[in-house]
Amino acid sequence: MAATPVLAAALAGIPSGIQRQGAWAGRRQVFIRFAGAAETAQMYTADALARELTRALGRTVYHSVCVTGRDAFGNADFLAAALKQLPPGTEVMADTDGQRPEALTLLYPYLSLVQVTIDPPPASPALEHVVATLRAAASLGRPHALTIAGTDEASDADYLQIVEQAHAASEATAIVIHPGPTSERGVLDKRWSTLIEHASARHRDIRLLARLSGPATMR
Repeated sequence: MAATPVLAAALAGIPSGIQRQGAWAGRRQVFIRFAGAAETAQMYTADALARELTRALGRTVYHSVCVTGRDAFGNADFLAAALKQLPPGTEVMADTDGQRPEALTLLYPYLSLVQVTIDPPPASPALEHVVATLRAAASLGRPHALTIAGTDEASDADYLQIVEQAHAASEATAIVIHPGPTSERGVLDKRWSTLIEHASARHRDIRLLARLSGPATMR
């Protein structure tokens, strides 16, 4: 009989912190952070990750676990093997770029929230995958959200295009728009109230929130 392969992935750590953006902004979470190309990484097996998370959840109170970092859904088998070992009732949020909708077929039983984060203006192929991810989450019965992480380069038309596409994918999508960096440094101008007015005419569940910042926050 063939041995079961050991599932492992490179993580940038399992830190704790405050979620800085999106539908669960302000929540205290433990983060499963997949390492980017320039980040220091440590290899974890799925069993080792599950043990570390279980210990962390047993030491103090967290709202949830957050899966984040570079191409997290590219490690779907690893994630599924780890998440299924967590204590019953553990809330798990996946914060992804939405480029691997097919991974939800494997992961959805272990996720409490599927959040897609996008930086406008979007490229057409990337937006198509985001839409497919939201549609897949809806069809699988998973709560889902779209975070539009504002940039100073994005126009109102860019934001509204994303909102329209998300609405077409699923009317149940919770949409959060974060203003761009320039607006985060001061008082919001009238542009944002006008933008939210137009966006709300296209999708009912939509909010404008400032992103949290500082050393206690994580994404």
